[in-house]
Amino acid sequence: MPKTTARTAAEAPPAEPDPYALRAEDVREAPRTFAGRLRHLGPGFVLSAAVVGSGELIVTTSLGAEAGFVLLWLVVISTAVKVWVQMELARWTILNGRTALEGYRDIGPRIGRVGWINWLWIGMDFAKMFQRGGIIGGTAAACSVMWPITGETLSWPSLAVWTVLITALAVILLRTGKYSMVERLCVASVVIFTVATLALALGLPLTEFGYGPPELGEGFSFLIPAGTAGIALAMFGITGVGADEMTTYTYWCIEKGYARWTGPDDGSEERARRAEGWLKVMRLDVAAGWLVCTLCTLSFYVIGAAVLHPQNLIPEGNSMITTLSRVYTDTMGPWAEYLFLIGAFAVLFSTLIGSTASVPRLWTNTLGLLGVIDWHDVRVRRRTIQVLTCCLPPLWASSFLWVQSPVLMVQIGGIGGGVFLLAVVIAVWRLRSTGVDKRFRGSPWLTAALAVSSAAIVFLGVYGVLDVLGISLAGS
Repeated sequence: MPKTTARTAAEAPPAEPDPYALRAEDVREAPRTFAGRLRHLGPGFVLSAAVVGSGELIVTTSLGAEAGFVLLWLVVISTAVKVWVQMELARWTILNGRTALEGYRDIGPRIGRVGWINWLWIGMDFAKMFQRGGIIGGTAAACSVMWPITGETLSWPSLAVWTVLITALAVILLRTGKYSMVERLCVASVVIFTVATLALALGLPLTEFGYGPPELGEGFSFLIPAGTAGIALAMFGITGVGADEMTTYTYWCIEKGYARWTGPDDGSEERARRAEGWLKVMRLDVAAGWLVCTLCTLSFYVIGAAVLHPQNLIPEGNSMITTLSRVYTDTMGPWAEYLFLIGAFAVLFSTLIGSTASVPRLWTNTLGLLGVIDWHDVRVRRRTIQVLTCCLPPLWASSFLWVQSPVLMVQIGGIGGGVFLLAVVIAVWRLRSTGVDKRFRGSPWLTAALAVSSAAIVFLGVYGVLDVLGISLAGS
């Protein structure tokens, strides 16, 4: 019996290395060519699959429908300015092998075992619960229109049944451990839908809902019309890479291997060269994800401004899906409604998959920081993530069944994300000064871009808070 046991143990496959542990034996040289770097991309596309969804499909299109082309400039800014903060946070993670939430803990003052930003994230995530519920609700609405199952289209019984089915499907897919396959399918569906939407946006000038240089010129007048500040703030918090996605991106960079392949900081020149190499891969990965988000966001906004705004169609409540389908039926014919519904399901469900994969990791890390579990114990970490994967999505679904307004729920989450984004900016500059050697802080123009990005985020964040409080910047 002892010999059999020994032989079985010897034949067992070696355990996978812990991606959150830096060991000298796991280091790997970074690719030196552009083609080689392309082969190591990944976290940016994972993030895009999660980002391209609720914000673009629901809030951005709604903003275009309500404001017309006049806020087109804000779409560009909301996707561009956050990239530099995301890149800086990922740089700190790769060089230190630590997650963003661990970095936030180092930003004082502390409240208990963690920092004030950690507590702010906890509060923000409760607001985000409504946004994720809105994603589930939007997906359920698309399915209800295609096949009500029970009751009438968009009736409460139909939405309730589809909400349960969609939530269960997301949990089962991720619970089986085959997330890589699900991830590829979600990314593929997002790419297909984005390409279709981009083609429709570029083809609108050939239809009765055409636009031209005058509309595009108005879109870059840098004005925020009265009555649109609230939804504009929500769009800024949701579209592009938000504060929670920036935080999540550090986990994907670690699990992809960027930090582990860089290795522990032993002060050697070899380690410094490896770090510079993997930081170049990360920057390319961020750029690829930004390109996908920008093209998709611009397409959705232009479609809303060109098609829905002239008809005074504003997506509201559970009828949001049917209103948005008018974008397709009015330009391509009634048959296109089903094409849109399938695409909407793909986009929203991929976002749900991204949230279901990332949020349990963030909460598991938070429980570790609070001393509830041992984050560094691989078995405990994986088990906790699995438990939260089963428990959190039903909570999000319950929030939708209670509120039943996907647009409002997504806007609530966007405002919460916008406030948290201000704290992330503070954290990035602090971590940059204490945890990033001057050698890795980038060129002066990268520092200038980070400064401009931070200033824009702070300005728009303060503007949104003052608007909510009813305080006018003009002093009138």
